Formats: sequence, structure tokens, C-alpha cells
Amino acid sequence: MTKNIIITGTSRGIGFELVKLFAEAGHQVLSLSRNSNPISDLNLKNVTALSFDLSVDTDYKKVSDFVSGNWGDKVDVLINNAGLLINKAFQEISKQDWLKVYEVNVFGVAELTKTVLPFMTSGSHVVTVSSMGGIQGSMKFPGLAAYSSSKGAVITLSEVLAEEYKEQQIAFNVLALGAVQTEMLEEAFPGYEAPLKAIEMANYIYDFSLTGNKYYNGKVLEVSSSTP
Repeated sequence: MTKNIIITGTSRGIGFELVKLFAEAGHQVLSLSRNSNPISDLNLKNVTALSFDLSVDTDYKKVSDFVSGNWGDKVDVLINNAGLLINKAFQEISKQDWLKVYEVNVFGVAELTKTVLPFMTSGSHVVTVSSMGGIQGSMKFPGLAAYSSSKGAVITLSEVLAEEYKEQQIAFNVLALGAVQTEMLEEAFPGYEAPLKAIEMANYIYDFSLTGNKYYNGKVLEVSSSTP
């Protein structure tokens, strides 16, 4: 059955691969990224690429307008994949740095979820991509205070929303990813070779987003064969 899928952070890495996977399977995809060109250039059937910035308040109306105008007010899956990483020693992280990271990784996730929820019904699934760095008790790394704490915040947010929307039977789950070979990993750990490629993790997230809500709600799954 064809589903309507919204994915953020699609210009590179896991998000880019996810769009291709859903398109190949015949699903309708709304691809959201500040740079929409990488997806637009693929000319994929069933895919609409919108230039969208999680930190720009007026961009959210683009999403609701698109869903109302093209999808009959129905969204089956939202994948909050976009993320911003700043790698700086704690003493060097400015208040502006904190706000930039939280605006994308926390406030943006909350605002987009709020925008999409009126279009979701029983059986819909919100999947938020977090990080092993956001898991309490996991190994932590210097320089990632803003990033890792923001990834912890969306875990708690998802747990609360799962409870709040339980009666509507809309599921909220989090995938806390370990090391995946992406440009963002290179920014955090220059030179580190991850055991998983972006397409391998995208395959996992693809399957989970379509079926995971049958088994889980309000859960955090640690998807990590290795943490640097």
C-alpha cells in the first residue's frame, strides 16, 4: 500500500538514501532540506523536494499547505532525520551555538511534529533519529556537549508524545544511532572509519518506519554496532 512519507535532512547521508528507498518502493515522499537540489536533481517519481529550514518559522506552512493540497490531509510517516552538529570545547560554545543546535535538533523536531500531527491518524508513525550520544550512561565525547544533550532532549520529548497521543494510536519512537559513515560523522570524528554506510542504516530506518510501530511505542532503540 502506498504511504505518504515526510523526511527531513535529505540533501546528504542517511536522509538522501531514505528518499531513494521510499521512492523506489512506490511511496509518496515529501523531502525537506535547506538544499533541495540533490533530491530535485534525481527527478524521482512520487517525490517532492521542498527547500525547508527548521529554524525558519514561515517554512512550516509550506508543509501543511503541501499535505492539504496534494495528499488529502494524510501523512503516514514522519522521519525527523535532520541534525546539526557543532564540535567545540565546552568553554568555546557560545549561547548562539547552543541556540543553533537546539533550534534544529529539538525545537525544529517539536515544531515539525506539531505541524504534521493534525494529518496523522491511527497507525501513523513518527520516527526521530537521535544518537548514542543522547543515551544516558552511554560513552560520551568531548566537544559534543550541545549536540549530545540535544539528542537526549528529543528522546524525552518522544517518550512524552507517545503517552500524549496513545489514544489516537499514533506511535512515536526514537532510533539512537551509533557510528555511520556520513559527512556529519566526519565532522565529529575526523578520520574515523565507521562500520556502517549511510545506505545500510537507511535500509534499517526504512523498514522500521513502516513496521516498527506495530511492535513499539515510546521506545528508544539503540542501533549501534559501534560507537567511536
